[in-house]
Amino acid sequence: MAKSFKITGLNKLSSKLKKNVTMNDVKQVVKNNTAELTNAAQRNAPVDTGFLKRSIVMELANGGYVGRSIAAAEYASYIEYGTRFMASQPFMAPAYRLQKKKFKSDLERLMK
Repeated sequence: MAKSFKITGLNKLSSKLKKNVTMNDVKQVVKNNTAELTNAAQRNAPVDTGFLKRSIVMELANGGYVGRSIAAAEYASYIEYGTRFMASQPFMAPAYRLQKKKFKSDLERLMK
């Protein structure tokens, strides 16, 4: 269920960032965007008992350069993608689609 995207031109990005900002600024962008993604997914999650919503958590890895938003409930993928007996009720994908645009924008803002 993990979604990811690839950023090309990392060498150019890295050299530009080193000139303009500290790597702590990059870590802050990752942290803020991961938190916003997690909050949006929690808002989008359908609520019956509330377990699914509470199971959506964020984690930071690789020294703060990697952020993950995880729906830990065992049945989260069934809700997200549906089954042959139940229609999908996406909560992670819509949040991800919106947040990836903001994340890219935030990184570009650091390069200016």
